[in-house]
Amino acid sequence: MTQERELKPMNGWFMLLIYLCLWAWFGWTVLQLAKTPGQSEGRPDLIVQLGASILLGVLTLPGFFILNPNTSKVMVLFGRYAGTARRDGFWWSNPFFVKTPVSLRAQTLNGERLKVNDQIGNPVEIAAIIIWQIEDTYKACFEVENVVQFVALQSETALRHSASSYPYDADEGQVSLMRNTDELAEHLLAELQERLKRAGIRVLEARLSHLAYAQEIAGVMLRKQQAAAIIAARQRIVDGAVGMVEMALDHLATKKIVDLDPERKATMVSNLMVVLCSESAVQPVLNAGTLAP
Repeated sequence: MTQERELKPMNGWFMLLIYLCLWAWFGWTVLQLAKTPGQSEGRPDLIVQLGASILLGVLTLPGFFILNPNTSKVMVLFGRYAGTARRDGFWWSNPFFVKTPVSLRAQTLNGERLKVNDQIGNPVEIAAIIIWQIEDTYKACFEVENVVQFVALQSETALRHSASSYPYDADEGQVSLMRNTDELAEHLLAELQERLKRAGIRVLEARLSHLAYAQEIAGVMLRKQQAAAIIAARQRIVDGAVGMVEMALDHLATKKIVDLDPERKATMVSNLMVVLCSESAVQPVLNAGTLAP
């Protein structure tokens, strides 16, 4: 036996009726003995019936059990797996079965923050939330020692491997931890499913709950990101300023407002670039060059 086998127990209400009839038989036997006080030695049949009813009543009672929705009970008879009861309701089974409850509901693992080196060696802090449920009760009970601990340890291992497979940040078009969280979640989900199938676990969802540089390099990386943002902003400002200067020269030439020689155009371009690219308001003194009459 390497996988789950469903066990169909008997209807508990039907067995309860039989159980009540058994105790009614016990009560009738007691009444019969009470009618013949002092003559119990002459009625060995009643003594046997009384003992049998008590024995059957005691042995039958442990067979009753209740299953709530999305729960199950794994049945073991003298060390041998007998099956798993999954249907919710009131049931009765062999009273000698050892019934181990196993939840089939979805469970959430909120992983702790881990310090991992990404693909290029930068230390990062990462954590994930894993939603899982037991699919095969036989494997969950008999293939691993503790299924909850097994899920926690394997999830940590899978998260470390996934985080080390990508850089924290990368150029546009490359997969990175910071920009491609969906791809990372898919990679983590596939690896978790492969690792946890031994325990009969089905992973429903895997998502990152925390992602950041480790504290020892967080300040340096923040300055790096700020520098990259400043460079990108400057590049956009310069591109816009060049376009505006080009548009101004084209309008002046089209409308023939003024005829500028190359030296005057260079001076005008210089002044416009100062005005457009300056971070603060320019002073009202500009280099006129040879534009003066």
